[in-house]
Amino acid sequence: MTVKEISYRDARARMQPGDVIAFGGKGNFSEIIKFATFSSVSHVGVILQTKIPEDDTGRFFNQIIESTSLNGFNGVNVSRFSDRLDSYQGELWWLPLKKEIRELRFNTENYYNFLFNQAKERKPYDMPQAIKSAIDALDNLPFGMHGPAYNKEYFSKFFCSELVAAGLEKAGATDSINASEVTPIDLCRWNIYADSYYQLKGDPDKRISRFNTANPTDWNV
Repeated sequence: MTVKEISYRDARARMQPGDVIAFGGKGNFSEIIKFATFSSVSHVGVILQTKIPEDDTGRFFNQIIESTSLNGFNGVNVSRFSDRLDSYQGELWWLPLKKEIRELRFNTENYYNFLFNQAKERKPYDMPQAIKSAIDALDNLPFGMHGPAYNKEYFSKFFCSELVAAGLEKAGATDSINASEVTPIDLCRWNIYADSYYQLKGDPDKRISRFNTANPTDWNV
């Protein structure tokens, strides 16, 4: 698995709905997430594309949907990806979905319907579940029981990787999972991506550890 540096100018036309964007932030909360998950990734979002109505030229916007604090709202937000890229302080990586998944399994209608509904309903950020998802030591107890840090899946609120994981599950990119137990680095390690991922911004020495090596079914319900 390789990482390549690329400019957004070169990447823009190649991005597709369902491609994941990973962030390595520099703020206090971002540093806590990276420390708790032993990784360089603190946040994730996922690409949407919006075509310009009544325009036959094929022009489109790359948008990103994510659960974060943005434009005065802490929860599910949709924004122009180029704006997020320009203003973000830290690392940004683009993780393209695997071609076979996109062509054979990915249901675009289900993907858009699910994610746009979360944005339309202005689902707030879920801080308690975000914290518990990063604490795995007490998740599994004997006799199939779960510990106090285990998240049961529910979608009244969303933290970042929960939203993206749920969207990919609804699209059919994964089998059944518990999206509420998925951390940002977990999502980046799922084996659903192309062999290479791309760094759009930040320190070129930073890497996504064990990228594309884990089976999403390890996070099943």
